[in-house]
Amino acid sequence: MKGNFQIIVLVVFISAAVLSIFVFSGAIPLGGKDVTKAQGTVVLWGTVKATVINSLLEDFNRVNPTFVVKYVEKSPDTFDKDLLESLAASAGPDMFFITDDLAFKYNNKIFTIPYTSLPITSFKNTFVSAGEVFLTSKGILAFPLAVDPLMMYYSRSMLDANGIAYPPIYWDEFPNLISILNKKDEKGSITKSTVALGQFENVIHAKDILATLFMQAGNLIVTEKDGSFMSVLNKNNGKYDLGSILKFYTDFTDPLKDVYTWNRSFSNSRDAFSAENLAFYFGFASEFQSLVNKNPNQNFLIAPIPQIRNNNFKLTVGHVTGIAISSFSKNFNTAFIASSLMANSDFASKFAISLGIAPVRRDLLAVTPTDAYLPIFYSSAFFAKSWLDPAPSDTDEIFKVMVNKVLSNSLSVTSAINDASVKLGLLLFKKI
Repeated sequence: MKGNFQIIVLVVFISAAVLSIFVFSGAIPLGGKDVTKAQGTVVLWGTVKATVINSLLEDFNRVNPTFVVKYVEKSPDTFDKDLLESLAASAGPDMFFITDDLAFKYNNKIFTIPYTSLPITSFKNTFVSAGEVFLTSKGILAFPLAVDPLMMYYSRSMLDANGIAYPPIYWDEFPNLISILNKKDEKGSITKSTVALGQFENVIHAKDILATLFMQAGNLIVTEKDGSFMSVLNKNNGKYDLGSILKFYTDFTDPLKDVYTWNRSFSNSRDAFSAENLAFYFGFASEFQSLVNKNPNQNFLIAPIPQIRNNNFKLTVGHVTGIAISSFSKNFNTAFIASSLMANSDFASKFAISLGIAPVRRDLLAVTPTDAYLPIFYSSAFFAKSWLDPAPSDTDEIFKVMVNKVLSNSLSVTSAINDASVKLGLLLFKKI
């Protein structure tokens, strides 16, 4: 009996795998008669508002009438707990939206799509680099849908008032800008700051900014081989010394440096920017509307994240959302086909636009939207990249300690990076 069941599962998988190859190659039209083997209802979990997803699923389900995808909205505060408990009980959803910072945690509960189903060359030809966070040596953890790139928001009013025509393209332009944009009171205290760098606690997205700098220097932070993940945070690639990268960051909060522009006493960087006391704020594309709402009268614009001069590539950190298939799905064939189609249909485009971010598919990014700000998000999505964060709250602490050890002179920049790499390695001590 057990042998027969395994044969049935294998046949179902092979059928779905072959279909997936045809879908991604464009051989099978979406919603056509060739997907009629997908039957019944599959359940999708996520934290996106149901009012947003249900309207997208109405169109998707109408185009694919042989099956139904039903969405269940979960609270962001309890999603992780609810999902773990449901999967542990072999219950829960057939599919779920997953972000790059949860992929590692759930890799042994996700059906890993083998490359015989979706070849790695097809994947890379379909999706930009940001989606590759879901790639492992054994297969694909999720079908990528959208990417939220880290951007540079800047106060047009502050730049105009100081005769600065354009925002910086390279990191090494900031020292000159600081001497122009920093404003001080009669006591010499900074009242208006150029950029929020150097500290950790009051720099929103400090870990992502540091990760961007490290990755622009060629460091992958985490790598995987044969199912084992390891930290490479302390590995130099020969061109850049990572210690100098960390020192570049921390120097912005050193009162003895010419680049001093930020300190622990300031409010957090997002609030300072909205209060028009900060010229540049590094935030994600998804924050645009909330920044508008926070100060509707603020005159700000958006630019790509600065780069290291003379690099032969561009990079910004991006958070990726994909659709993962539960290993415990009771309707695996339909879940597999549905998730493939959702990633390869206009559902992916509508999903990204509804969140105010960019799709991950190359063909969708090639079509420039007419919205005033989406084009800049789309262009950054082409060079966005993520890393497999094993535990976001734990790595926040690791990066915070790394920065604070340097600021307190407890460790040199090299020792602080080595210390952080060891701690990160302990978190990654796990097999797929």
